[in-house]
Amino acid sequence: METLPTGISVLDREFGGGLPSGSVVVLKADPASQSELIVDRFSRPRECRYLTTVRSADAVEASLALGGAEAGDDGESDGERGDSEGGAGETVVEETDREAPLDDVLATAAELSDGATLVVDSVEPLEASDRSRYGSFLTDLRRHVADAGGIAVLHAFKGETGRNRVVTEQVADVVFDLRTTVTGTEIANRLIVPKFRGGAALEEPLKLKLTDTVSVDTSRDIA
Repeated sequence: METLPTGISVLDREFGGGLPSGSVVVLKADPASQSELIVDRFSRPRECRYLTTVRSADAVEASLALGGAEAGDDGESDGERGDSEGGAGETVVEETDREAPLDDVLATAAELSDGATLVVDSVEPLEASDRSRYGSFLTDLRRHVADAGGIAVLHAFKGETGRNRVVTEQVADVVFDLRTTVTGTEIANRLIVPKFRGGAALEEPLKLKLTDTVSVDTSRDIA
């Protein structure tokens, strides 16, 4: 099984090079967090089809353009990393049909190039579907991603989620749980990986700095 870089080098080091090809990944986060920065990084190492279900395609493209030259977690720019993370590929952003988002996502997944990334941002409108149909959708999505040897990233917001969220997490191969806490002195972001099918989940949270870039937070926690 080939390993594909995530676009975040500290994760790639933890996971022995990246994520297994064919994986369906769920990134859970608070709606008011900076989780879009992580999704941005996932979209960069390879060719990517980026499907937006809520925001406009123009808004997503503008956001991706702003992050195009940002530094990675090890302080190297995208240009400096070059082929060390598999080489950057083209990202095509499209809006899903609000009336038939499941069909749109499956049609795009069926057209994925070898080793490409599919991003769905965000998954809530899909989870609003009938449970039986949504389960079949996830099964078909996994099959298309496995056939392409790529990765699917489902951006999932916490809060008032429907009953299909448990189905999303059950079917997913990898679950990233971004937890953002606010105190009187700091905003702390910790990435937890409780599920990693085909690999080893992280034994402890990874503290991240999410400003306009993604980096490792090396500051010490003070009780």
